[in-house]
Amino acid sequence: MPKFLYQSLIALLIFTSAKAQEIQTEVVPPYNIKTVTFVQNGNNVVPIFELNSTFEFQFDDLFGNEANYYFEITHCDYNWKPSDIPKTDYLRGFDGQRIMDYSNSFNTLQVYSHYRLPFPNQFTTQIRLSGNYILKILNEDKEVVLSRKFIVYEEHCTVGAQVKRTRNLSNINYKQNLDFTIASNDITFQTPTQNVKVLLLQNGNFNTAIKNIPPQYTIGNQLVYKYDAETQFWGGNEFLYFENKDIRAANNNVGRIGSNNDIYNAYLYTNAARGNQIYTNYQDVNGNFVVKNINGADNSIEADYAWVYFTLSAPAFRMNKDIYITGIFNNYSLSPEYKMDYNTDKAVFEKAVMIKQGFTNYQYTVADKKGNIDLENAIDGNFYQTENEYTILVYYKESIDRYQRVIGKGNANSINIVN
Repeated sequence: MPKFLYQSLIALLIFTSAKAQEIQTEVVPPYNIKTVTFVQNGNNVVPIFELNSTFEFQFDDLFGNEANYYFEITHCDYNWKPSDIPKTDYLRGFDGQRIMDYSNSFNTLQVYSHYRLPFPNQFTTQIRLSGNYILKILNEDKEVVLSRKFIVYEEHCTVGAQVKRTRNLSNINYKQNLDFTIASNDITFQTPTQNVKVLLLQNGNFNTAIKNIPPQYTIGNQLVYKYDAETQFWGGNEFLYFENKDIRAANNNVGRIGSNNDIYNAYLYTNAARGNQIYTNYQDVNGNFVVKNINGADNSIEADYAWVYFTLSAPAFRMNKDIYITGIFNNYSLSPEYKMDYNTDKAVFEKAVMIKQGFTNYQYTVADKKGNIDLENAIDGNFYQTENEYTILVYYKESIDRYQRVIGKGNANSINIVN
């Protein structure tokens, strides 16, 4: 083999190997792709599923032209790098297939095509292994249109968790701390400080997850995490919400309805920054949303879209940072589509976002130009009393294992917070 061909082949192999090991990040969908969500038992959920359970991935295409979309699934390690295991080991069946289940909107001003990808489906009959996964949706040119993380876990350990107030007096009114223990009857942990990893989530938000926390100490086969600073979350505040299940009438937190465009407009009441106010307890759904049209039979294709106009009065936050409208409805995205603009004439922040009708939780998120979220200086403040839902995922890899398994899942809610 000529020397230059040999060198080219080596360079190609190195490039291919490096590309395969790139950390997988979620691709933000274009403006025409909306209401991207995982659904289980008819509800929009945080994408964490037990092995062998059933769930669906759904989204709308506002072009409404029944475009062809394909899906790919990649198994990843704890740090979201693709695993070295063959695809046939973690999938029984095939990916790379066209999404066959789609239907067009009915009786809506905004035309769209609604796509469903169930798991298992006629191609991927079963996801065989637990772990981190990236689901990619591709167009006809095999370009990635969007991607989403999801996690599959097994039940091989129990996670006992409790939410406590921080022991640090300077933050005792603003932070919540997770204390938890991990125990297993069928796994004997080998070198747990190295082989056991955890992922801590608050309200299903991967952007604020806590990682790489080793056990503080062990008692037999029980792993104990009783840290203070390492497992703390800012308490935040209850999510804001609006309701437009009847899209033609002003409802909860909707000031007025307009229809001077091709679709309905919903103008929300102006929100004020709540950081300096006292904590007020009211029910939310921890950032989630519900698609609902009270005048329709099939919400997935009969719920309409509306331009929702958000207004925020927060003069103290005119800083070198950006304000975004976030929630599970947009995967807590910090994309330009959800960044608010400052109206100097009215001295308020404004943004119009197209959202599918129903009930929607949202919050205002402050981030710098690099996307680093400023949780400490949250617009709506931080309160230890805030009701938050926490998820604890346990990863484990023995020396003989080829991949990191997710062997357990725990939940805790700060409504039962203790000192």
